Amino acid sequence: MKVKKEIDGKSAFYLYDTFGFPLELTVELAQEENLTVDEEGFAAAMEEQKQKAREGQNFSQKITTAAGVFDGMDDKITSEFVGYDALTAEGKVVALATETELVNTLKIGETGTLIMDVTPFYATMGGQKGDFGVIRTKNGTFEVTETVKIAGGRIGHMGKVVSGTVTVGDKAELAVDTDNRKSVCKNHSATHLLQKALQIVLGDHVEQQGSYQDGARTRFDFSHGQAMTAEEIAKVEALVNEKIAEDIAVVTDIMSIEDAKKSGAMALFGEKYGDTVRVVSMGDFSKELCGGTHVKHTGEIGYFKILSESGVAAGVRRIEALTGANVMAYYQAMEENFNKAAAAAKAAPAALTEKIQHMQAELKALNAENESLKAKMAQSALGNVMDQAVEVKGTKLLATSVDGVDMNGLRDLGDQLKDKLGEGVVVLLSAQDGKVNMIAMATDGAVKAGAHAGNLIKGIAALVGGGGGGRPNMAQAGGKNPAGIPAAIAEASKVLEGQLA
Repeated sequence: MKVKKEIDGKSAFYLYDTFGFPLELTVELAQEENLTVDEEGFAAAMEEQKQKAREGQNFSQKITTAAGVFDGMDDKITSEFVGYDALTAEGKVVALATETELVNTLKIGETGTLIMDVTPFYATMGGQKGDFGVIRTKNGTFEVTETVKIAGGRIGHMGKVVSGTVTVGDKAELAVDTDNRKSVCKNHSATHLLQKALQIVLGDHVEQQGSYQDGARTRFDFSHGQAMTAEEIAKVEALVNEKIAEDIAVVTDIMSIEDAKKSGAMALFGEKYGDTVRVVSMGDFSKELCGGTHVKHTGEIGYFKILSESGVAAGVRRIEALTGANVMAYYQAMEENFNKAAAAAKAAPAALTEKIQHMQAELKALNAENESLKAKMAQSALGNVMDQAVEVKGTKLLATSVDGVDMNGLRDLGDQLKDKLGEGVVVLLSAQDGKVNMIAMATDGAVKAGAHAGNLIKGIAALVGGGGGGRPNMAQAGGKNPAGIPAAIAEASKVLEGQLA
């Protein structure tokens, strides 16, 4: 068996990404064990992760809405967003498009993009998923499935006409899906609390590297060099829930970017901001530049539950979490599974842990009894095989077969037969479930004489359709052709003869 002399780059990067091991430390520790590290492979793995982070930064969906179709529109045609304070509004259809061209009318069943002069629909931006809902005109209904930003200060409502027709110039009533928007707001506001909680628990080095919020959950990427401990995760979760329980007022101020920076508001490094920005504050706990929508008080979030914490790039971790009713749904599902597990174990839910411990102890005892019975059966099946031992150039060889014994059983039998043999080589093969298990063992005296169990196994494994190897004194292999067992046993003496001086 070839011994590895190098730690591959991906393994070195895993140590860095998951446990915070610097490459230099890995190299130093490897040298102590006479190993090298594939530093070029490490660099390649790091670049691969950086590329993934760049592609997924802010989780913004790279949506192209009828690419180029709206480019020729009058610059005066823009969309006024009123969704910070309202979920319904009245507006006028100012443009319609299919995937390929501007149109005047969309009919029932047709999909397209609709631009309004006024809209309460938030467009996907800054990590927050766009709204969906309904736009109704006098003659038709348009179901909005996605809302996106379009160049020129316009907001595109993507979807399908579900009744009648929608025509440019139509007046319309717009209604955002209220339940979804509320859920998104809860997740977005909770993310602000989460970022500050991470900085308190882990340190000021924590910075946002990307985020995504929709009605189901929130994802938050942040700079941190190692996996969080269970204790750290619990502290962060508890701190966020503490601030939710305090029912802090969520206040939004519009100010210049200079004043925002002076106020201490957190901003995303490298993000482009206009002359005026929205600063979202949650008491003295959190203050961030943010153009998204939020709850009015943190108490509206209800609950916060971290589902997972994982690494997504070099020095970047990700938290996925739930809020509000989604947390209750999560625990209800957990409770349902817990009750099912208790029923399957035939135990009261409160006694499930004790019952599982009892079952594990019982299973361990049964497995031990089973292994003992299998060993006795194997010995019985072998019978008195010592008379099958032959001498090969002065070294004893016992090569034989037994049916239905797994690898563990073969090793036990091999140890027993080797003790009986005194000095020499033992080779055992067994057909089990259409496959072949095989082991070879050599005593110290046999090894000194030239015997090598690993090479012996290699020399006969092909006859049973397999391969394997091991150390001079112990080796094992598997095969797929039980019909070749007699030939392999016969070949063992020839291979051993070639090894001995």
